[in-house]
This record gives sequence, structure tokens and C-alpha cells, in this order.
Amino acid sequence: MPADSPVLEEERPPRDAADVGRGLDALDTPTEQRTPFWRRAVRGVLPPIVAVVLFIVLWQVLWASAIWPEFKLPSPEAVFGTIGGDIADGRALSIVWTSISRAILGFLLAVVVATPLGLLVATVPLVRSAIGPILTGLQSLPSVAWVPAAVLWFGLTDATIYFVVLMGAVPSIANGLVSGIDQVPPLLPRVGYAMGASRVQSARLIMLPAALPGFLGGLKQGWAFSWRSLMAAEIIATSPSLGFGLGAYLNEGQALSDMPSVIAAIILILIVGIGIELLFFRPAELRVLRARGLGGGP
Repeated sequence: MPADSPVLEEERPPRDAADVGRGLDALDTPTEQRTPFWRRAVRGVLPPIVAVVLFIVLWQVLWASAIWPEFKLPSPEAVFGTIGGDIADGRALSIVWTSISRAILGFLLAVVVATPLGLLVATVPLVRSAIGPILTGLQSLPSVAWVPAAVLWFGLTDATIYFVVLMGAVPSIANGLVSGIDQVPPLLPRVGYAMGASRVQSARLIMLPAALPGFLGGLKQGWAFSWRSLMAAEIIATSPSLGFGLGAYLNEGQALSDMPSVIAAIILILIVGIGIELLFFRPAELRVLRARGLGGGP
């Protein structure tokens, strides 16, 4: 290039290290394009509504075709009429609250137990060798298998319900935390130790925040397992002293050969599961992803 040729601004090298630092900071800064609220609402709300409407239409068509008898496939009107009647007399709220309160308490207890357990397994090689395979095996064990043993150990009490929930949720949460910690760059805890952090401080201030995406995935799976475990326990371990939750409601419909009540119970169980996901876990997941510049959806 001739000596008198002007140098373009884009081709001019950085003058000092500060320019390089500012450039790297600009690259690391997550850029988020704001989507209008109405567009996000349409994307998030309209497709599920359309899917539900199509499902109900298909259900109505199958019922009208009389391929199966009424006691096997009731009409949507009969099922939603049962749900509406239970809501009107307050029974549905009582049933749902009984199950949700148990599930939330059991899930919180599982988090308290699984978090230090996951940290131990992830950071202590001897502990991982000893109980890591057991946690994986427990995660694959159907939680319904614990119900008969829990009934014999604790009787028809709340302890039976919570034990089954814990055994369903703890392995998933602990394994999720272990998976998240395994993906943390080794440099981060080394920097913490170099700055004088103790093992507890390193776990609380470095490892847990860095492993948050994996831990959140474990929490989501742990909630799903705790909800399924609770339903299994409520279906099998039924007693007036245990209250009347969604599992008992489902079992009652089966005992009375009342198919509208059976399908109504299934719908309520599904609504609770979807509601917890949309109200709590999905927003938390989006917030974590966006904080790391990963977007995470519209």
C-alpha cells in the first residue's frame, strides 16, 4: 500500500490493550432483540390452544362414530361437565390442593436432601465411586415400586407419601447437579482456591452458580418424578386419614367404573403438571439462558 494511502478505520489496529479489552467485552455482552408482547403471546398461546381444540374435535368425532361404547369413551361434554360440577361445588379445588401441597413439600424436601448429596458425589471421587451408580440405578427405578414397601414400613400415613416422593425426586435432582458440575470448566474452582476460597465457599459461590443450567434441568426432572411418584402413592395407598388427592380421585373413578371421572382426573393431573412447568420452571430456564446470552426462545 502506498505511504500516502489512507488507512480505513476498520483496518486500523487497536491502539492499546484497553481497546482490545473493550472489544472482547462487547463480544461477550449478550444482545437481546425485543419481540413485541403481542407476537410473543401469539407464539406462546395460540399453538397450544389450536392443538387442544383439534384434540377435542377429534375426540368428539370418535365419540360420535360410536366405535367404542359410552362406558369406554365418554363424550367431551360428559367429562368437562364432571370437571365443571366438581369445580362448582369446590371439590376440585380441595382435591387439587391436597396433591399440590404434598408435591411441593415433598419436592422442597428432596431439594434439601439432593443438593448436598449431589455436591458430594460431584466433588469427592470416593463418594462418586461408592454411590454414583446407585443414584443412577435409583433414577431408573419406577417410583411405584417403593409404595408397597413404604406402606409396610410406615403404614397408611403421610410418611409413606413423602417417602415415595423423595425416592422419586432425589436421584434426579442429585444427578442433574452432578451433570451440571461436570460441565464447569476446571479453571473456575482453581481461581477460587487461588483467591482463598474454602471448599464450602467454592461450592456455594462458584460451582453452584456455574452449574445452574444443569441443576435447573435436574430440578425440572425432579419435579416431574415427584409428581408422578405422588400420583402412584395416592392411587395405591388410599385411606381416609390420608385425605383425598388427585390419585385417590382417579382410583375412585376406576373403582366405580365411572369413565368420565377417570378422564377428568387425568385431565386435572395433566393441567397441574403443565401449569407448574409454565409458571415456574420455564420462566426460570429462560432467565438463566438469557443471562448467559443463549436466548432461550422468543
